[in-house]
Amino acid sequence: MKFGTVPVRPLIALVAVGAAVLLGLPGPARAPEIRLTGAASAPPGGAYWHTRVVWKTTHPRRLGRGSDQYWVVEQELLEKWSARDGRSWTGWRKPGVYPKSAADREAWRRDGSPTKWTRTADGQVVSLSTRPDKGHVGPVPGERTFLLSEQRLTYDEIQRLPADPDALKSWLTQVARVEQAKETIVDSFVTGALTGLLYELPAPKEVRAAAYRALQTMPGVRVKGTAKDGVGRTGTALSIPPQKGTTVRSDLIVDTGAMLLLSEDMQDTIDGMASLEHTGTRTVLQAGWTDTAPAVPALP
Repeated sequence: MKFGTVPVRPLIALVAVGAAVLLGLPGPARAPEIRLTGAASAPPGGAYWHTRVVWKTTHPRRLGRGSDQYWVVEQELLEKWSARDGRSWTGWRKPGVYPKSAADREAWRRDGSPTKWTRTADGQVVSLSTRPDKGHVGPVPGERTFLLSEQRLTYDEIQRLPADPDALKSWLTQVARVEQAKETIVDSFVTGALTGLLYELPAPKEVRAAAYRALQTMPGVRVKGTAKDGVGRTGTALSIPPQKGTTVRSDLIVDTGAMLLLSEDMQDTIDGMASLEHTGTRTVLQAGWTDTAPAVPALP
Protein backbone atom coordinates (compact mmCIF):
# COMPACT_ATOMS: atom_id res chain seq x y z
CA MET A 1 0.00 0.00 0.00
CA LYS A 2 1.44 3.37 -0.96
CA PHE A 3 1.04 6.62 0.90
CA GLY A 4 2.05 9.59 -1.22
CA THR A 5 5.09 10.12 -3.36
CA VAL A 6 7.40 11.97 -0.99
CA PRO A 7 11.10 11.13 -1.27
CA VAL A 8 12.56 8.55 1.10
CA ARG A 9 14.39 10.11 4.02
CA PRO A 10 17.17 8.75 6.25
CA LEU A 11 15.98 6.93 9.34
CA ILE A 12 14.36 8.96 12.10
CA ALA A 13 16.31 7.98 15.22
CA LEU A 14 14.43 6.30 18.05
CA VAL A 15 15.71 6.26 21.61
CA ALA A 16 13.75 4.18 24.12
CA VAL A 17 14.57 4.50 27.82
CA GLY A 18 12.02 2.65 29.88
CA ALA A 19 8.64 3.91 28.70
CA ALA A 20 10.00 7.12 27.13
CA VAL A 21 10.35 7.41 23.35
CA LEU A 22 12.30 10.38 22.06
CA LEU A 23 12.32 11.29 18.40
CA GLY A 24 14.77 13.43 16.44
CA LEU A 25 15.86 13.93 12.87
CA PRO A 26 19.48 13.01 12.10
CA GLY A 27 21.69 15.58 10.43
CA PRO A 28 23.19 14.94 7.00
CA ALA A 29 26.47 13.58 8.39
CA ARG A 30 24.90 11.39 11.07
CA ALA A 31 24.36 7.70 10.38
CA PRO A 32 20.83 6.41 10.94
CA GLU A 33 20.42 4.56 14.20
CA ILE A 34 17.96 2.96 16.57
CA ARG A 35 19.04 2.52 20.19
CA LEU A 36 16.80 0.33 22.31
CA THR A 37 17.09 -1.20 25.76
CA GLY A 38 15.96 -4.65 24.55
CA ALA A 39 18.24 -7.22 22.96
CA ALA A 40 18.11 -8.02 19.26
CA SER A 41 16.34 -11.20 18.24
CA ALA A 42 18.15 -14.46 17.62
CA PRO A 43 19.73 -14.87 14.17
CA PRO A 44 17.28 -16.30 11.63
CA GLY A 45 17.60 -19.64 9.90
CA GLY A 46 17.82 -18.99 6.17
CA ALA A 47 19.59 -16.76 3.67
CA TYR A 48 16.56 -14.72 2.57
CA TRP A 49 13.39 -13.25 4.03
CA HIS A 50 10.95 -14.50 1.41
CA THR A 51 7.37 -13.47 0.67
CA ARG A 52 5.05 -14.98 -1.92
CA VAL A 53 1.88 -12.97 -2.50
CA VAL A 54 -0.98 -13.27 -4.96
CA TRP A 55 -3.10 -10.19 -5.72
CA LYS A 56 -6.56 -10.71 -7.23
CA THR A 57 -8.78 -7.93 -8.52
CA THR A 58 -11.79 -7.68 -10.80
CA HIS A 59 -10.92 -6.17 -14.17
CA PRO A 60 -12.63 -2.74 -14.25
CA ARG A 61 -14.46 -3.36 -17.55
CA ARG A 62 -16.69 -6.17 -18.76
CA LEU A 63 -15.61 -8.46 -21.57
CA GLY A 64 -17.75 -10.25 -24.16
CA ARG A 65 -20.39 -9.10 -26.61
CA GLY A 66 -24.05 -8.16 -26.54
CA SER A 67 -25.93 -9.99 -23.81
CA ASP A 68 -22.96 -12.31 -23.23
CA GLN A 69 -20.90 -9.94 -21.12
CA TYR A 70 -18.97 -10.95 -18.02
CA TRP A 71 -16.45 -9.89 -15.42
CA VAL A 72 -13.04 -11.55 -15.08
CA VAL A 73 -10.60 -11.71 -12.20
CA GLU A 74 -6.98 -10.74 -12.84
CA GLN A 75 -4.20 -12.39 -10.85
CA GLU A 76 -0.61 -11.38 -10.20
CA LEU A 77 2.02 -13.32 -8.31
CA LEU A 78 4.75 -11.30 -6.62
CA GLU A 79 7.68 -12.84 -4.77
CA LYS A 80 10.49 -11.07 -2.98
CA TRP A 81 13.74 -12.32 -1.48
CA SER A 82 15.74 -10.06 0.87
CA ALA A 83 19.19 -10.90 2.22
CA ARG A 84 20.31 -9.54 5.59
CA ASP A 85 22.82 -7.24 3.85
CA GLY A 86 19.89 -5.44 2.15
CA ARG A 87 20.18 -6.98 -1.31
CA SER A 88 16.81 -8.04 -2.71
CA TRP A 89 15.24 -9.71 -5.73
CA THR A 90 11.69 -9.69 -7.03
CA GLY A 91 9.77 -12.07 -9.25
CA TRP A 92 6.48 -11.43 -11.09
CA ARG A 93 4.10 -13.69 -12.91
CA LYS A 94 0.51 -13.49 -14.18
CA PRO A 95 -1.27 -16.85 -13.82
CA GLY A 96 -4.10 -15.76 -16.14
CA VAL A 97 -7.61 -14.36 -15.79
CA TYR A 98 -10.79 -16.33 -15.09
CA PRO A 99 -14.55 -15.57 -14.97
CA LYS A 100 -15.52 -14.03 -11.64
CA SER A 101 -18.72 -15.94 -10.82
CA ALA A 102 -20.78 -18.88 -12.03
CA ALA A 103 -22.98 -16.48 -14.01
CA ASP A 104 -19.88 -14.89 -15.55
CA ARG A 105 -18.58 -18.34 -16.49
CA GLU A 106 -21.84 -19.15 -18.28
CA ALA A 107 -21.72 -15.86 -20.21
CA TRP A 108 -18.07 -16.57 -21.09
CA ARG A 109 -19.05 -19.98 -22.46
CA ARG A 110 -21.87 -18.46 -24.54
CA ASP A 111 -19.25 -16.01 -25.88
CA GLY A 112 -17.28 -18.98 -27.21
CA SER A 113 -14.93 -19.51 -24.22
CA PRO A 114 -12.20 -17.19 -25.50
CA THR A 115 -8.72 -17.55 -24.02
CA LYS A 116 -7.51 -14.03 -24.82
CA TRP A 117 -8.96 -10.56 -25.33
CA THR A 118 -7.74 -7.42 -27.09
CA ARG A 119 -10.91 -5.35 -26.53
CA THR A 120 -13.42 -4.97 -23.73
CA ALA A 121 -17.19 -5.04 -24.26
CA ASP A 122 -17.20 -1.24 -24.61
CA GLY A 123 -14.30 -1.23 -27.09
CA GLN A 124 -11.37 -0.37 -24.81
CA VAL A 125 -8.01 -1.87 -25.77
CA VAL A 126 -6.75 -4.57 -23.37
CA SER A 127 -4.32 -7.46 -23.34
CA LEU A 128 -5.78 -10.28 -21.25
CA SER A 129 -5.38 -14.04 -21.36
CA THR A 130 -6.49 -17.11 -19.45
CA ARG A 131 -3.03 -18.57 -19.99
CA PRO A 132 -0.14 -17.81 -17.61
CA ASP A 133 2.78 -15.74 -18.83
CA LYS A 134 6.41 -16.79 -18.45
CA GLY A 135 7.12 -14.39 -15.60
CA HIS A 136 10.50 -12.93 -14.70
CA VAL A 137 12.86 -12.43 -11.80
CA GLY A 138 15.69 -9.98 -11.16
CA PRO A 139 17.62 -7.97 -8.58
CA VAL A 140 16.24 -4.75 -7.16
CA PRO A 141 18.63 -1.85 -7.91
CA GLY A 142 19.39 0.90 -5.44
CA GLU A 143 20.28 1.15 -1.77
CA ARG A 144 20.79 -2.02 0.21
CA THR A 145 18.23 -1.19 2.86
CA PHE A 146 14.70 -2.12 3.89
CA LEU A 147 11.84 0.34 3.49
CA LEU A 148 9.38 1.05 6.31
CA SER A 149 7.16 4.14 6.26
CA GLU A 150 9.48 5.93 3.80
CA GLN A 151 12.38 5.23 6.17
CA ARG A 152 15.41 3.22 5.05
CA LEU A 153 16.46 0.69 7.69
CA THR A 154 19.26 -1.82 7.94
CA TYR A 155 18.54 -5.38 8.99
CA ASP A 156 19.92 -4.70 12.47
CA GLU A 157 17.69 -1.64 12.87
CA ILE A 158 14.64 -3.72 11.98
CA GLN A 159 15.61 -6.21 14.69
CA ARG A 160 15.66 -3.36 17.24
CA LEU A 161 12.28 -1.86 16.41
CA PRO A 162 10.06 -1.53 19.50
CA ALA A 163 8.41 -4.72 20.67
CA ASP A 164 5.99 -2.57 22.68
CA PRO A 165 2.83 -1.65 20.72
CA ASP A 166 2.58 1.87 22.17
CA ALA A 167 6.23 2.67 21.44
CA LEU A 168 5.99 1.24 17.91
CA LYS A 169 2.82 3.18 17.15
CA SER A 170 4.31 6.38 18.60
CA TRP A 171 7.40 6.14 16.39
CA LEU A 172 5.39 5.41 13.26
CA THR A 173 3.07 8.32 14.05
CA GLN A 174 6.01 10.70 14.34
CA VAL A 175 7.45 9.34 11.08
CA ALA A 176 4.10 9.96 9.39
CA ARG A 177 4.00 13.55 10.62
CA VAL A 178 7.48 14.21 9.26
CA GLU A 179 6.87 12.53 5.90
CA GLN A 180 3.29 13.58 5.20
CA ALA A 181 2.25 17.19 4.69
CA LYS A 182 -1.36 16.42 5.64
CA GLU A 183 -2.18 15.53 9.24
CA THR A 184 -5.43 14.01 7.93
CA ILE A 185 -3.66 10.97 6.46
CA VAL A 186 -1.42 10.14 9.42
CA ASP A 187 -3.70 7.34 10.67
CA SER A 188 -3.86 5.65 7.26
CA PHE A 189 -0.06 5.93 6.97
CA VAL A 190 0.43 4.25 10.38
CA THR A 191 -2.18 1.58 9.68
CA GLY A 192 -0.51 0.66 6.40
CA ALA A 193 2.92 0.47 8.04
CA LEU A 194 1.64 -1.77 10.85
CA THR A 195 0.01 -4.07 8.31
CA GLY A 196 3.21 -4.25 6.27
CA LEU A 197 5.21 -5.23 9.36
CA LEU A 198 3.10 -8.39 9.57
CA TYR A 199 4.79 -9.88 6.49
CA GLU A 200 6.88 -7.54 4.32
CA LEU A 201 9.99 -7.03 6.47
CA PRO A 202 12.22 -9.48 8.39
CA ALA A 203 11.00 -8.16 11.74
CA PRO A 204 11.23 -10.38 14.84
CA LYS A 205 8.05 -12.11 15.90
CA GLU A 206 7.89 -9.85 18.99
CA VAL A 207 7.82 -6.76 16.74
CA ARG A 208 5.14 -8.31 14.53
CA ALA A 209 3.11 -9.04 17.67
CA ALA A 210 3.47 -5.40 18.70
CA ALA A 211 2.27 -4.33 15.24
CA TYR A 212 -0.76 -6.62 15.54
CA ARG A 213 -1.70 -5.22 18.96
CA ALA A 214 -1.09 -1.64 17.81
CA LEU A 215 -3.41 -2.18 14.83
CA GLN A 216 -6.24 -2.91 17.24
CA THR A 217 -5.85 0.58 18.73
CA MET A 218 -6.29 2.40 15.41
CA PRO A 219 -9.59 4.30 14.92
CA GLY A 220 -12.58 2.02 14.37
CA VAL A 221 -10.63 -1.25 14.15
CA ARG A 222 -12.60 -4.29 15.33
CA VAL A 223 -11.55 -7.88 16.05
CA LYS A 224 -14.21 -10.04 14.41
CA GLY A 225 -13.14 -13.50 15.60
CA THR A 226 -11.97 -16.59 13.74
CA ALA A 227 -12.11 -16.70 9.93
CA LYS A 228 -10.64 -18.57 6.97
CA ASP A 229 -8.79 -17.00 4.08
CA GLY A 230 -9.25 -17.82 0.40
CA VAL A 231 -6.97 -20.87 0.58
CA GLY A 232 -8.59 -22.32 3.71
CA ARG A 233 -6.16 -21.19 6.42
CA THR A 234 -7.61 -20.15 9.78
CA GLY A 235 -6.74 -16.90 11.54
CA THR A 236 -8.17 -13.93 13.42
CA ALA A 237 -10.13 -11.38 11.40
CA LEU A 238 -9.69 -7.63 11.87
CA SER A 239 -11.93 -5.03 10.26
CA ILE A 240 -10.26 -1.70 9.46
CA PRO A 241 -12.64 1.06 8.34
CA PRO A 242 -11.41 3.86 6.06
CA GLN A 243 -8.98 5.94 8.09
CA LYS A 244 -9.29 9.72 7.98
CA GLY A 245 -8.35 11.06 4.58
CA THR A 246 -8.84 7.75 2.71
CA THR A 247 -11.72 5.79 1.15
CA VAL A 248 -10.29 2.26 1.50
CA ARG A 249 -11.52 -0.26 4.07
CA SER A 250 -9.60 -3.48 4.81
CA ASP A 251 -10.43 -6.84 6.31
CA LEU A 252 -7.36 -8.70 7.52
CA ILE A 253 -6.90 -12.32 8.55
CA VAL A 254 -3.85 -12.83 10.77
CA ASP A 255 -2.19 -16.02 11.96
CA THR A 256 -1.79 -14.98 15.60
CA GLY A 257 0.41 -17.98 16.35
CA ALA A 258 3.10 -17.00 13.86
CA MET A 259 2.01 -13.32 13.90
CA LEU A 260 1.91 -13.20 10.11
CA LEU A 261 -0.66 -11.73 7.75
CA LEU A 262 -2.61 -14.36 5.80
CA SER A 263 -4.81 -12.13 3.66
CA GLU A 264 -6.14 -8.63 3.18
CA ASP A 265 -9.40 -7.79 1.42
CA MET A 266 -9.48 -4.16 0.32
CA GLN A 267 -12.47 -2.18 -0.91
CA ASP A 268 -12.33 1.38 -2.18
CA THR A 269 -15.62 3.30 -1.94
CA ILE A 270 -15.94 6.80 -3.37
CA ASP A 271 -19.11 8.82 -2.72
CA GLY A 272 -20.90 5.65 -1.64
CA MET A 273 -19.99 3.79 -4.85
CA ALA A 274 -17.55 0.91 -5.05
CA SER A 275 -14.38 1.68 -7.01
CA LEU A 276 -12.28 -1.11 -8.48
CA GLU A 277 -9.06 0.93 -8.46
CA HIS A 278 -7.96 -0.20 -4.97
CA THR A 279 -10.33 -3.13 -4.52
CA GLY A 280 -9.03 -6.68 -4.39
CA THR A 281 -7.56 -9.43 -2.23
CA ARG A 282 -3.93 -9.84 -1.23
CA THR A 283 -3.13 -13.39 -0.08
CA VAL A 284 0.24 -13.98 1.56
CA LEU A 285 0.99 -17.56 0.54
CA GLN A 286 4.43 -17.59 2.18
CA ALA A 287 6.35 -15.30 4.52
CA GLY A 288 9.50 -16.42 6.32
CA TRP A 289 13.15 -17.36 6.04
CA THR A 290 14.39 -19.62 3.26
CA ASP A 291 17.61 -20.84 1.66
CA THR A 292 15.93 -21.26 -1.73
CA ALA A 293 17.45 -18.88 -4.26
CA PRO A 294 15.35 -16.34 -6.21
CA ALA A 295 13.55 -17.81 -9.22
CA VAL A 296 10.59 -17.08 -11.50
CA PRO A 297 7.45 -17.60 -9.39
CA ALA A 298 5.91 -21.05 -9.76
CA LEU A 299 2.20 -21.18 -10.58
CA PRO A 300 -0.10 -21.66 -7.55
